[in-house]
Amino acid sequence: MDLNFTSEQMAFRSEARTWLESNVPSEPLQSFDTKVGFEEHRDWEQKLNAGGWAMVPWPVEYGGRGANLLEWLIFEEEYYRAGAPARVNQNGIFLLGPTIMEYGTDEQKARFLPAMASSEEVWAQGWSEPNAGSDMANIQASAILDGDEYVINGQKTWASRGAYAHWLFGMFRTDPDSKRHHGLTFILCPLDAPGITVRPIEKLSGKAAFAEVFFDNARVKAENRLGPMGEGWGVAMATAGFERGLMLRSPARFQNTARKLVELYRETHAQGELIDASVRDGVARCWMDAEAYALNTYQTVSRMMAGGKIGAEASLNKIFWSELDIKMHELALELLGSRGELLPSAPAAKGVGDWLDGFIFALAGPIYAGTNEVQRNIIAERILGLPRK
Repeated sequence: MDLNFTSEQMAFRSEARTWLESNVPSEPLQSFDTKVGFEEHRDWEQKLNAGGWAMVPWPVEYGGRGANLLEWLIFEEEYYRAGAPARVNQNGIFLLGPTIMEYGTDEQKARFLPAMASSEEVWAQGWSEPNAGSDMANIQASAILDGDEYVINGQKTWASRGAYAHWLFGMFRTDPDSKRHHGLTFILCPLDAPGITVRPIEKLSGKAAFAEVFFDNARVKAENRLGPMGEGWGVAMATAGFERGLMLRSPARFQNTARKLVELYRETHAQGELIDASVRDGVARCWMDAEAYALNTYQTVSRMMAGGKIGAEASLNKIFWSELDIKMHELALELLGSRGELLPSAPAAKGVGDWLDGFIFALAGPIYAGTNEVQRNIIAERILGLPRK
């Protein structure tokens, strides 16, 4: 791996920085967990798409820029440095999109990817079920083939972005006699189909970040199956690899948080506040860990561009970034003291920023995308070769 950027990569970075400086909204958008904010973020995604920056590593014919993964990392660094809005269609563009690239037919790629890149169609993730949780092999929702349609019954829950999304991707049991990870099929479902009911789930903030999705003899075209029938487990593991290891949480996100944490430390120190040495050391450690994660990702991407795959090491990445995110927000709240408990709109907040919201969200990191306990089991069995308990 060469740690020096080429002249072409430097030019790419400059072009991205110039475009973002001219186009990033001057005021923060409302949360995409509200209906108004959801539409504001779709408008931003359409502007990104019109500028050719919606999903830079995708082929041009599917709404991308035809860039490579190293250029994607560079774009992500510039995106976070510019303070650009969070990506409302992250389930689609970062998780399902790469999966369709790998497992989809030419017709599916042409049908779904351009609409995903522009956020004309926003996707929800439908993994969890009431009796499955993080144990995806225990999925019970059924999809029985009837002619050229699947008849789907069951329930998905905690569907990320489900309250306002247009489509849902998930796994369904297509062989009623199958057990665990056998007999499952990966199916793409339009959420406005008859027989599908979406019930938003509100967070403590009152915003609808998730949804329950009920299937009552809902009919979905068989052409919406992704990959072979009954082999959805393998397809879903590819999606999970993108989620845990590379696309969903780029290192730029954590480098940006680490920079903000260092700035907060300097501001607090300049104000004459007494800061415990352990906090100072923790801030420095977090900054180094964020940089180390970035370098490790550059190494991973270099290997992938040479024909390698990410594999089980995605679990290592997921544990690392989720625990780093919590640590950085804990340190920020310690630096802020009692002020850290205030909303940014409170009179005494004095630029407290979004550290509290970030902390609450970071707490979910060890749970979503497969709990860290599950990831540690994967590491023990597939990387360390320890016996299965």
